[in-house]
Amino acid sequence: MFFGLGRLFYVILLLINAVAVLSEERFLIRIGLGRSSNDGPAFGQEESSTKSKVVQLIGAVQTLLRIPLIGINILVIVYELLLG
Repeated sequence: MFFGLGRLFYVILLLINAVAVLSEERFLIRIGLGRSSNDGPAFGQEESSTKSKVVQLIGAVQTLLRIPLIGINILVIVYELLLG
């Protein structure tokens, strides 16, 4: 009923998990967020556009948080099973 820090942690963990499992070939390219071979800005386009920042954020989450997320998810599952 109340929104505490525990629920906030679960929401953040679920959102990071959702970003980490996005498939570039199946999903991201279809909506225009895939990393292409020409990552440079087009003529008249800013280098730090919102779209490029989102693509970089998705790539960073998938690269840097893949292994730590496995451990965090295991800890949360064990916690929920034992103390539910």
